[in-house]
Amino acid sequence: MGSKYTKRYTEEFKRDAIALVDSTGRTVTAVARDLGISSESLRGWYRRAKTDRGEGRSGELTTAEREELKRLRKLAAEQAKTIEVLRKAAVFFAKESDR
Repeated sequence: MGSKYTKRYTEEFKRDAIALVDSTGRTVTAVARDLGISSESLRGWYRRAKTDRGEGRSGELTTAEREELKRLRKLAAEQAKTIEVLRKAAVFFAKESDR
């Protein structure tokens, strides 16, 4: 189970850590140990960076695609709420017009 307090790293730190893995040829685990960070965190950053460069597995979403998907899901949820309100309003006004 993860810690209650998650440490946040800057994008610059993440880029530098990824560059260190690429430039030294050392393993993600070794670089993470030297930097004092979780190897799973660095592994995730490294995998995401590879995907963003087009080197990831097929079907993996880039960061931009992931952000776009998040935006579209939020928009779809908002539209679903709007449709529900309009449906209820239509039912209400249909009942009112029958009186």
